[in-house]
Amino acid sequence: MTGGERRVAERLEAKLDDDYLIWYDVPMGPRNAHPDFCVMHPRRGILILEVKDWRLSTLRQADKQTWVILVDGQPKHVINPLEQARQYAHQVVNALERDPQLVQADGPHQAKLAFPWSYGVVFPNITRKQFQEAELHHAIEPHRVVCQDEMLESVEPEALQSRLWGMFPYLMRGAMSLPQLDRVRWIMFPQVRVQAQASLLDDADAAAEEPPSIMRVMDLQQEQLARSLGDGHRIIHGVAGSGKTMILGYRAEALARAGGPGSKPILVLCFNEPLAVKLASTMAAKVPDERVHVRHFHKWCRDQLVAFGQPLPGQMSSAQYVQALVDGVIRGVERKQIPSGQYQAVLIDEGHDFAPEWLKLVTQMVDPATNSLLLLYDDAQSIYERGRTRQFSFKSVGVQAQGRTTILKINYRNTRQILQVASSVAADLLTPDETDEDGIPVLKPISCGRDGEAPVLINLPTLREEAWAIAEQLKQAHHDGFAWGDMAVLCADWKTMDLCAHALRQQKLPHAVRKRPGDYRPEADTIKVMTMKASKGLEFPVVALPGVGHMPVPDEEEHEAARVLYVAATRATHRLMLGLGGDGHFGGKLRAGTTAST
Repeated sequence: MTGGERRVAERLEAKLDDDYLIWYDVPMGPRNAHPDFCVMHPRRGILILEVKDWRLSTLRQADKQTWVILVDGQPKHVINPLEQARQYAHQVVNALERDPQLVQADGPHQAKLAFPWSYGVVFPNITRKQFQEAELHHAIEPHRVVCQDEMLESVEPEALQSRLWGMFPYLMRGAMSLPQLDRVRWIMFPQVRVQAQASLLDDADAAAEEPPSIMRVMDLQQEQLARSLGDGHRIIHGVAGSGKTMILGYRAEALARAGGPGSKPILVLCFNEPLAVKLASTMAAKVPDERVHVRHFHKWCRDQLVAFGQPLPGQMSSAQYVQALVDGVIRGVERKQIPSGQYQAVLIDEGHDFAPEWLKLVTQMVDPATNSLLLLYDDAQSIYERGRTRQFSFKSVGVQAQGRTTILKINYRNTRQILQVASSVAADLLTPDETDEDGIPVLKPISCGRDGEAPVLINLPTLREEAWAIAEQLKQAHHDGFAWGDMAVLCADWKTMDLCAHALRQQKLPHAVRKRPGDYRPEADTIKVMTMKASKGLEFPVVALPGVGHMPVPDEEEHEAARVLYVAATRATHRLMLGLGGDGHFGGKLRAGTTAST
């Protein structure tokens, strides 16, 4: 910000009420107009403001189209600032008027916006007296200007607000409803659109002739968080479905676009391989020049060893092999055979599944010149014991985020009915723990109130019969309009996966089984069959969970099984089916506490 822009921002924040929304230097509309400020209020409307730090001594000539100012002692011709603000406003209004739900349906102002809009200029270094004496009113309408002495710290809030809303044509009337406000944000700011995960971060043409009937956008906390993530280390604690990965994707794209040609790449890390595959394909479509590297953690470790000529582990068990990969990178960094500071920024999804020593390793990969680290965390979704082997503070592993921690508690992914079922199994797990800012809270999600179908409970004697019933349910879902690629069957073990795959094959339903890294193809229009653990981080409109009635299995810790089931159930955005046959504790718990079709 310039000094004048900073003063304007401070005054707007201090003098306007809490129900005003203000954006600074944010691209707007289909043409990415960049006004200095956009002020929005449900009853007042939209106001576009241009701020000019010019002093009276800077001005040499002014008319309604062009002004001549001195820059480093040399005259420069610039557009009249009011004309500049007017053009920005008209670009936005033209886009908004294409939405039938935002315009007046009839009357003398038919097809015009149903709420007020206007534009103006702020001169932080020119007083009203100077404005009048210089006869600038011949070049710019006086009522569309806020001058230096009208935006002092001592100015009463009502006086500044009156000056701003005096910029509006007198006859403009109307107010924005909450749904209209979301539609305005959807059209003006394509970056805040919420798509299904299949098109995560997709910013479809904002100028489309037929806007969708339902427009989902980030809530204001999510948008402010996504836009305002500054330098340094940051932590977002968020419940399942709160938009953490969406914010991470927005942040990665923004960093990639802001970096110059010679900038270091951006690293996105997660634990789960299917989630890494999904994020990698999404980021490749958004940032095609490979500025964003998306890896699951152990793949990244192997890449580091190979790239810097370090030996790979020999023959050993799978668990020992991945541990040896990590140990090899840690030793390589300690010996300076693998360089630190390789990335402009590091963004970690699923931080709850990273062991403390992994976090300590990854924080060293951030370039000290940028010091940009973002860590996403939800301890309720930590389904791997390594993440909870001992209590630790973020500070102890090099994450310096005191004062830069945000908590997201609202679950937007799941319907109220789905979240109720998931939380009923994990009720004890989701008891919030008191912790200091540097600790790791367990958060209980708050439903956004979206209603949907009651989960389907399938209570049959055998897993084989459950698998067949699930296949029938998925066939019906396809008949109801869901694509095969919208569906997933999430199982506790490979035996159940095999039974379900057999049932799908018998009924000739397209499906793909994910048992090994590389087997997951998110773009394929097939029912995805995978383990509950492998589904973490993903979402599907339709999810089936066979074998829940057999959980937990003998000798399995109930608390750990509840975490896994909670994660699996919260993958569903619209429909959830659970197989409750068997004598496991969870089946009885769900049969007793859930009202649903069976």
